[in-house]
Amino acid sequence: MRTPPPAVIVIFGATGDLTQRKLMPGLYSLAAQQLLPPETAVIGVARSDLPDEEFRARMRAGVEAHGAIPVDDGVWEGFARRLRYLSAPFDQPEGFARLREMIAEKDARHGTRGNRLFYLATAPEFFPVIAENLGRAGLADEGDGTERFARLVVEKPFGEDLASARELNARLNVVFRERQVYRIDHYLGKETVQNLLVLRFGNAIFEPIWNRRYIDHVEITVSEDLGVGTRGGYYDQSGALRDIVQNHMLQVLSIVAMEPPARFESRDVRDEKVKVLRAIPCFDAASAARDAVRGQYGPGWIGGERVPGYRQEPGVDPASNTDTFVAMRLMVENWRWSGTPFYLRTGKRLPRRATEVSIHFKAAPHLPFATTAVESVAPNLLTLRIQPDEGASLRFLAKVPGPQIDLRPVSMDFAYGNAFLRTSPEAYERLLLDALLGDSTLFARWDEVERAWEIMDGLIHHWSATPGPFPNYDAGSWGPEAADALMARDGKVWRRL
Repeated sequence: MRTPPPAVIVIFGATGDLTQRKLMPGLYSLAAQQLLPPETAVIGVARSDLPDEEFRARMRAGVEAHGAIPVDDGVWEGFARRLRYLSAPFDQPEGFARLREMIAEKDARHGTRGNRLFYLATAPEFFPVIAENLGRAGLADEGDGTERFARLVVEKPFGEDLASARELNARLNVVFRERQVYRIDHYLGKETVQNLLVLRFGNAIFEPIWNRRYIDHVEITVSEDLGVGTRGGYYDQSGALRDIVQNHMLQVLSIVAMEPPARFESRDVRDEKVKVLRAIPCFDAASAARDAVRGQYGPGWIGGERVPGYRQEPGVDPASNTDTFVAMRLMVENWRWSGTPFYLRTGKRLPRRATEVSIHFKAAPHLPFATTAVESVAPNLLTLRIQPDEGASLRFLAKVPGPQIDLRPVSMDFAYGNAFLRTSPEAYERLLLDALLGDSTLFARWDEVERAWEIMDGLIHHWSATPGPFPNYDAGSWGPEAADALMARDGKVWRRL
């Protein structure tokens, strides 16, 4: 177990939903496991006026409602003593001067040794503003980083297209060096995504067949049965392509397709992921029309309940051109994967919530079973379930008991809960710990983010300039018919979840 050095953790946007649902439960869980040094202090910063006691009460309510473990009064009491609140507008330097004084007080009282972790849990427009004010207040300086650290954790979205991402990165780098910036993608904190690395590189049986010679195609699916809920205003400026594909799905794809790193260290792992992204051609107008499909849900039925269409959701433009479904075909043009398509799909208001990676192996080159219909024999399939039923299964053929040769697919299944009899830690819990430790392996480096935007930028602008035929799929269905046609063109079908 790794324990980080003491630090002052400053959360900007401390009264927001992310802090109460994810960050504070994650920090409390670390404290309960004694992975957070007792000297560590937490300062919440937001614009509303709030006494310390009320802030602590709100944070406890958030931990009780959303935490993975029950709240222990003794643990909470010790944790809460280190919680403070500062009311300060993000765009005014005076508040950052008060923050500097509060941090200095924590250093003196708790012995946090000048270590600082700044978490930007705010609207994206405040990211560069906060960073610049931290710089003006002298809070971004860490010297050579050996005696103390100052780190900046940036939530997504990191820009809204290639140009805005580059501008944001340039503004951050005026104040913080690249090694100080931790771009968080909570998918990388999930145990099942990390297990992709272990499954591939910790087991000798997979690596020899993990290539174009044996794998026919790869599917990555992120489906949600929920609509946009109260996030309509935000989502209408984003859409499925920006919200899920450009970051989460490309990160998962890069882990599936990467070469073995020399060592499981931050630089080596991220170098290999970038190589994968660089091997994916960028979208242009022709490939956007040929290899990508978008959709927007209309009214329909989910779980026996009638639900509205996207354009009827609160905060959504009644004539919105925002995509709530995306399907695409990507190629990784390198030695290992040449000719093997990767199919990605994500959408809201689909029949069920599921995130999984399916590795479809090629059919056996010859079947010596004369009485068996070849078309009835399913090729081998490795399915990696990221959520909600975390685990993996391998489908293979077996003979049905009886006097004749009758083949049927069967599965070997691994489930996290049954195998380890323990709850997987929340993604934010792991990522907060890594940020405090200075381990950036599970965070996105700038060249990863930039290349992901480069791949999708042409598609983003093509769709923005072209009205979609919306709505084009019913809530409760698996998306528009064009998504099925995308697979059918290659003689394939989407896996039924």
